[in-house]
Amino acid sequence: MEIKRAGSQPSGKGPSDWFTGTVRIDPLFQAPDPALVQGASVTFEPGARTAWHAHPLGQTLIVMAGCGWAQHWRGPVDEIRPGDVVWFSPGEKHWHGATPTTAVTHIAIQEKKDGKVVDWLEHVSDEQYKTRMKSRVRTSRVSLKTAS
Repeated sequence: MEIKRAGSQPSGKGPSDWFTGTVRIDPLFQAPDPALVQGASVTFEPGARTAWHAHPLGQTLIVMAGCGWAQHWRGPVDEIRPGDVVWFSPGEKHWHGATPTTAVTHIAIQEKKDGKVVDWLEHVSDEQYKTRMKSRVRTSRVSLKTAS
């Protein structure tokens, strides 16, 4: 058994190659080999978001605080709130982050495949973010699971 005590791992700033805006990453766990799973708590300040990306074995987000947005490629933007659990299928191109006015914190859980957990792609532009903000945000409580 191993216990990672709260505060025993340093917080880090989300790199600008992968994020737009102010993002804090707090590592939670990285299981030792042969296990594949790892997780982190990620906080996005208002307007902050990931770049487009995909995970070779998928990703689960558990929203802990605030209000955010998540979108898969060519899909609508969905509002995410505390208690929501979001699943992105393996290889599904997506982004997630805060709304323009509210921070969001989620726990991100993903697994390694051949030593890799994510493929980073292009940034979500301000224009894409603002366009989606104006007309395409879904706030209904529907399943965010999509077929890949």
